[in-house]
Parts: sequence; structure tokens; C-alpha cells
Amino acid sequence: MSQQYRLAVLNGDGIGPEIVPASVQIVDAAVATVGAPAIDWSELPLGRGAIDEFGTAVPEQTLAALSDVDGWLLGPHDSASYPEPHKSLLNPSGTIRKHFDLFANIRPAKAFPGGNAIVEGTDLVIVRENTEGFYADRNTFAGTGEMMPTKDVAIMHGIITRAATERIAHEAFKLAMTRDKRVTIVHKANVLKMTTGLFRDVCREIAAQYPEVSVNDFHIDASTVHLVRRADKFDVIVTENMFGDILSDLAGEVAGSLGIAPSINASSTQAMAQASHGSAPDIAGRNVANPIGMILSSAMLLRWLGAKFNDEAILKAADLVEEKVAATVEAGTMTPDMGGSAGTKEFAAAVVDAITAAA
Repeated sequence: MSQQYRLAVLNGDGIGPEIVPASVQIVDAAVATVGAPAIDWSELPLGRGAIDEFGTAVPEQTLAALSDVDGWLLGPHDSASYPEPHKSLLNPSGTIRKHFDLFANIRPAKAFPGGNAIVEGTDLVIVRENTEGFYADRNTFAGTGEMMPTKDVAIMHGIITRAATERIAHEAFKLAMTRDKRVTIVHKANVLKMTTGLFRDVCREIAAQYPEVSVNDFHIDASTVHLVRRADKFDVIVTENMFGDILSDLAGEVAGSLGIAPSINASSTQAMAQASHGSAPDIAGRNVANPIGMILSSAMLLRWLGAKFNDEAILKAADLVEEKVAATVEAGTMTPDMGGSAGTKEFAAAVVDAITAAA
């Protein structure tokens, strides 16, 4: 039997308070339709509202509460607009990722029939190492990987380790075994020979443990060209942090819109659903934001829970969410970024209707 899950909700900033509740509504409908126990939701403070109330974007009580739930939905944050000193601190999602060592950032890009894709048939997943690389906010135990010895000189360093590369490579190859059994390693080993060269070589070492999976590799610059021209030819892409961030944004647009791009951040014990896009403050509160990225991120969290707990019902709920989002788009109900005219609420309501009709 399916168990009851305790999930947290962190609405975040900008469009977060619009797209996260829409996702909760749709998950609830799917769980009820498959006959699983209702999810026990708890809302936690995060972002600008938390700064105003608690003096920090990520209160300690939020981190403590996240330790006690099965997973959570994280809305986008607008840390660029936070007052100092909060603006210069590690942003909320980075703080949470680092606190819980959410080392795997899984970012699918899948085109919907009728969904305005640049490359029809795109169906790939980018597996992004999430704890080191060239991003200064996550490649050191304390402090950051950037420094300015003078006001006119800025220095950064990047970190690649065998241990972190091995565990993300295993995630990529295990995922490929459930898909088309193809992995592409993205690096820049012709220039960054020691760092991304190590990443490439370790990934190839791990590949030997998965003989059924075919493997190739590309430089990051060539990868962008290949994605634009033939994204439909890729299956699983594994890469370091910054490259994965860049490629996943590109892949989302190629698939139809960055607004449809989902992701989860996971360790072996915890997972956080977080759409790949930002907070879009320019459209916040206007009921035009595309909720698909957040909705599908929530479905990914359900799938992660289903795999972890061997829960067939919650896996069916994840399938139902993904199926009815695609059906809604194919029927012509889309937000403006995809060429449609539906608002955030209207799109979510259409998906809920499609889900409940399947009961």
C-alpha cells in the first residue's frame, strides 16, 4: 500500500507564490485520483518574506523542519533584489543544497506535441554535479571560490574531485539504464585538462560498470551547437556544475520554453523539487507565469519518492501529472511564453480537470 508523505512547501519570491500552489493543487488531484493517501503539506518561510519576518532568507526553523519531511517544493528566489547583507550571502536554494548535500541536479528537457519546440522530439536529461565545479558558492567547505586581492583584480577557482564525479556519474548511468542507454559526457578537457579532464576520465571509468550503456563525449562549446541542431539525438548528458546550468537553460528553450523545464536536487536520502527557471519578478502577480516547470518538478519528486519507497501508487500519480500536462498542452491550452493565452490559474485548472476526468 502507498504511504502518506509529508512534504514541505517553500513558495519563494516573484512568481513562486503563483506556480508553487498550482503545483500543489495538481499533485493533490493526482494523488487522490490514484487512491493514495492525501499528502501532508506544511508551508515554511523562505526568501524576502522570511528576511522581513526572521531577519534571514533561510531561517533555522526552516532547515530544521526540512530535516523531518520526505521532500519539498522550492519556489524560485529573487536574491538579487534582497537588501544587503542578504544579497551578498549564499542564496536560499544554494544554502539548502549545501546544507543537505543535494549533489545531483536532474534536469529533463522534453518537447510537448504542439508545444512550440525549436527541436521537435527533444527528450533528454541533463545530470548536473551540484556541489563543486566552477561556481564559487558551492565549491568550498567555508567561504567561496572567489576573491579580490585588489579592487582591480578578481580571482576564482574551480574544484573537481574524483569522489563527487564518481557519484554523479553513477546517477547518470543508472538513469540511462531506465531510458535509451546512452550517456554523453560534456567537458572542456582540451583547455581545462586537469579539472574537466579528470571529470571526463572518471565518468569513463564508471561507464565500464555499465556495459549496456553507450558513451560519447563533447566539449561544452560543441555541445551547445549540437543541442540547437539535434537535441532530439541526446538521451542523458552528464556534466559539471556550470556547464550543466548553461546547457539545461538552452535545452529548456529548445524543448519549447524555459518555463517548462523541471528539475530535482537530490541526495540518496532527500530531494527538492525546483523548476530550472528564475523568479521572473517582471511578471509576478500577473497570472501569466508558466507553471509547467514547477508542476513537472513536483512530479519528479513523486517519482523519486516512489522509487525510494517502492510505492507503485505514487509512481502512477507522477505518470498521471506528466501525462495530463502534456495532454493539456496538446489540446492548445498554454501560457503566453508558449504561444498560448491561458493564465497560470487557468492552465493549472485545466490540468486538474484532465486528471480528475481520468478517475
